[in-house]
Amino acid sequence: MTQFTYELDEIDTAAAKLIEEAGDEKVWVFQGDMGAGKTTLIKALAQAFSIADQVSSPTFGIVNHYENLTEQEFYHFDFYRLEDPSEALDIGIEEYFYSGNYCWLEWAEKIFQFLPDEFFLIKIINESPSKRTLNLQHIKDAS
Repeated sequence: MTQFTYELDEIDTAAAKLIEEAGDEKVWVFQGDMGAGKTTLIKALAQAFSIADQVSSPTFGIVNHYENLTEQEFYHFDFYRLEDPSEALDIGIEEYFYSGNYCWLEWAEKIFQFLPDEFFLIKIINESPSKRTLNLQHIKDAS
């Protein structure tokens, strides 16, 4: 496990560190309390990947689709309002996970049983209103 702390004005550096630490892993699970900064961090990642689309939490639509300047696809999920985990299957969640494209997941604990066996886990801990600690871990067998 890797851990690092950053101030919010250093979020671009934190995004670059995440990209480096993730390596080839495409499914990223963001964990943290409400207001921890999951979506804010995903916005910084989108900027680092040159995504021109407006990035926002897909709270009501479950998934947002983005593309960057080279037409690379990214999927941003928010399962917070999901009442039944099987709803994730209805949107074809497994097809997204195994597409080879980046999948950024918020509130993935609601669909834990459907996560792939391997993913990149990012735990966000609020240290203060402007300071976050990230615990990063490559999960190799989630089952």
